[in-house]
Amino acid sequence: MASEEELFASVDALLNEEPRLPPPAERARLREAAGITQARLATALKTTTQSVKNWENGRSEPKSPRLDAYQRLLNGWAAKYPAHGGASAAAPAPAGSSEPAASEVETADAPQAPTVPAARPARPATRPAAASRRPAAKNTAQPTVDPRFPHGPLAVLDGDGSAYGIDGIVLDCPATTVVELVEWTLRESGLGAAKLNRYGKDSDPLIVLTAAAAVKLGLPERLEGHEQRRSLRLPEDHPVVKQVTKAKWQLTQRGFGPWARIYRKAQGRERQCVQLAILSWDALDERSWPGVTDMEAADIARVLGVYATRVITPRGSTAVSGLELMTALRPPTKAVQDPATGNWVSGYNAGSLGTEPMDPAPPEATPEHPVVVNSGWSGGFLNEEAYQWVRPVDLLNDEECTLPFAVGLDLNTAFLAAAARLVVGLSAPDHFYNPKFNPKIPGSWLVDLSHVELDPRLPSPFTPNGERPTGPAWYQTHTVAYAQELGYNVEPIEAYLRRETGAYLDPWHDRLKNAYVDTLADLGVTKDLTDAEFLAAMEQHKQNDPALAAVLSAIKATVKGGVGKLRERPQGKSYKEGETWPALQRPTWRPDIRAAVISKARVNMHRKLLNMSRMTGLFPLAVLSDCVVYPSPGDSPLAFLPYAASGKPQPGGFRLGPTPGLAKLEGVQPMLWAVDLMEQGYNPARHIKGGDAVLDEGE
Repeated sequence: MASEEELFASVDALLNEEPRLPPPAERARLREAAGITQARLATALKTTTQSVKNWENGRSEPKSPRLDAYQRLLNGWAAKYPAHGGASAAAPAPAGSSEPAASEVETADAPQAPTVPAARPARPATRPAAASRRPAAKNTAQPTVDPRFPHGPLAVLDGDGSAYGIDGIVLDCPATTVVELVEWTLRESGLGAAKLNRYGKDSDPLIVLTAAAAVKLGLPERLEGHEQRRSLRLPEDHPVVKQVTKAKWQLTQRGFGPWARIYRKAQGRERQCVQLAILSWDALDERSWPGVTDMEAADIARVLGVYATRVITPRGSTAVSGLELMTALRPPTKAVQDPATGNWVSGYNAGSLGTEPMDPAPPEATPEHPVVVNSGWSGGFLNEEAYQWVRPVDLLNDEECTLPFAVGLDLNTAFLAAAARLVVGLSAPDHFYNPKFNPKIPGSWLVDLSHVELDPRLPSPFTPNGERPTGPAWYQTHTVAYAQELGYNVEPIEAYLRRETGAYLDPWHDRLKNAYVDTLADLGVTKDLTDAEFLAAMEQHKQNDPALAAVLSAIKATVKGGVGKLRERPQGKSYKEGETWPALQRPTWRPDIRAAVISKARVNMHRKLLNMSRMTGLFPLAVLSDCVVYPSPGDSPLAFLPYAASGKPQPGGFRLGPTPGLAKLEGVQPMLWAVDLMEQGYNPARHIKGGDAVLDEGE
């Protein structure tokens, strides 16, 4: 039999338990039965109407002392207004009963955040719709919830202490200082995201601060200064920075700027790190996240939450996130067993770029790189860039000039399409003289392609400006292989090649492709549409849901920015040629991989241009990166794209569709407008959208 001491201990444990509230729906029923509005209840409990709404739809829970007061009120109402005239649904199960209370039954399948009394039932089995003026897309797939991070990867904190998360979750955040916010995030919020690769690391939770939240935490509403925006940060003597340091937290070398990372050294496997993004400090670039900063907090959480779920939890600009995604999907190390000792140690993860930065070959570097300056290299550089070409006006014929329209086609995420199954070098480059060309070996080749004869109405595939080469130059493998594909002999003079190779970008491509296609589908642009239906859907997809349209924009910016970051140049007026710069310390500073992506994208574009000329007799007016402008008899791509008798698109040319590498309509203008721009030396592909729109040209 149990002793008296044990029985008393059990009873004390019951007495010390937190009050058990009835299910959210019952709370609303009791309040309505009493004839009390949410606003009046909020006033009585000295809280906000939004908090009461959250309690009644299960998005959050009150904390003491409001919890006790709310419980007392509900118990009183339950006695007056029992459910269906019987016993009140608010009554908890008797002590010792094996049957759980109603609130336990409703949330039995929901993962619970440990030690979070105020947020424990915030994710019921059936979650509420997003707390937004615009409902979530019905066909948006819901990800599997990680029980360690029941409230998702991030939250947007407003000035009233409401932290808006994904799927409409709203948590009560009591923090009034940055230090309190960090500790609440790590200990109570239930925020974070699981690693994307078995050998990787979980994503740190992200807290996005609105202007009101920033001010409440002691931060300035705006971060002013005369330096470049990306280098702005709080001074080290700012009170918030001092608070962080005094509490034994650390800031990264980036300091406390628009994207601040606050951390302590990991203890064992447990990371202690929180990422902050301050909206009023321009953390979200308008070009990548159009309109997001001006949205309501719940909508911002929805935009960033979809991006975090489909791509990665944002860690800075979309370019930074694009680069971080590469590493998250291909971690540099994994645990391996030391055969001598049997201990588990950190070892190289095959297929990754490793942990150490790697010097490029001189022709792959930039002119200011230490490898170039210290060696006195003067042998030229790779010039693998996206197209910026306009056909000479004297090569336009009368038939073309009399066509009524100029129609622009834009390839969906052309750099992403080029990254598919792209074999790149994983080891340091080796130097060779007079090598035999091998299209399967990634590297840089010095070769003369000036003998390749092509129709002058097409841009040269070997130069970004489309002009024919005049002598030997350095090219990436794909460019040289295309000359060979066209039937021309290639005899390299010199080469820098890599022995270890792999499709490093494959998982990066796959994840971003799925994110792009899924988001377009949520906007009503699906793979099963006919070409005419596709064009109609693309005309209105941004209006269907501006929040998801912003996600789509961010995904595209992640692709181009991530590729650009592979060759990040030095910044700041004080930089001198030959000095190192921070980006060189990254294993992902790989200009050769950037060159491979852009080379393949440009070759892919030329292959389509050539096939189009053979199938239709049409030649482009201009090309800018992934946009091409054609003369057309109609105001739609359907007027000139090649189709078989069956109605299916002819393979090899431009095809319409929502997947990377397929085309969409960029814009339509009168043919005379295009010719006038060409005569003035301007590129009509840059302005085909209309107005002052300028296409992104990549990094």
